[in-house]
Amino acid sequence: MRKAILTVSLLMFAILCNSVNLTAGKPFEGVITYKITYPDSKFSESQLAMFPKVLTVSVKGTKSRTDLSMSGMNTIEITDYTDKTSVSLLNMMGQKYAIKQTSAEIEAKNTEIGKTTVEKLEETKVIAGYTCKKVVVSVNDDGVKSTYEAWYTSELGSQQANFNNPLYKDIDGALLEFLMKNQEVSMKFTATSVEKKSLPAKDFEIPSDYTLTTQDELKSKFGGGNE
Repeated sequence: MRKAILTVSLLMFAILCNSVNLTAGKPFEGVITYKITYPDSKFSESQLAMFPKVLTVSVKGTKSRTDLSMSGMNTIEITDYTDKTSVSLLNMMGQKYAIKQTSAEIEAKNTEIGKTTVEKLEETKVIAGYTCKKVVVSVNDDGVKSTYEAWYTSELGSQQANFNNPLYKDIDGALLEFLMKNQEVSMKFTATSVEKKSLPAKDFEIPSDYTLTTQDELKSKFGGGNE
């Protein structure tokens, strides 16, 4: 069980480092809620019960905030489009850490997954009240090809909003259904609601009780040990 939770925790952290962002020049302010499912899962029902089921994205001005929780771990990603930076906030059973990413670090990470190509299809469907277009993203990483199906709308964001997502950075709109995966687990995100409302500015600020660290330091601290 510990290995299963750690696997999803690390993928969850990777997702937030490449977070879903819905602002960048659009007037939308509010919260988008996503349902999380695990297609083709090899985990047991008891293991899946520990995994996150909901993701929320809050948008205000030129900032977005992504919230994701699972057993013993809460994670937040705050992205600033003015300077193209982000910070990940992790609360692990009361231990709170902040990991900042500069624009240069984000740009470097965007080149790590290999060459991506985007196939735009004519198919559309309505998700959370918005008509979405379908794309298939193909990744060629040292000869290994993977494909990802996604649905997006330009009503809530543009390509600029995906600047820190290496897989979907060329998608010209907000992702309302998409897939993230590694060798052990796939996570599918589907928007279930879009709520327009005013949000407090403090929700997009870094709390003072978080300790600044790095991703490597965090993996070293929590990624070891026995199963």
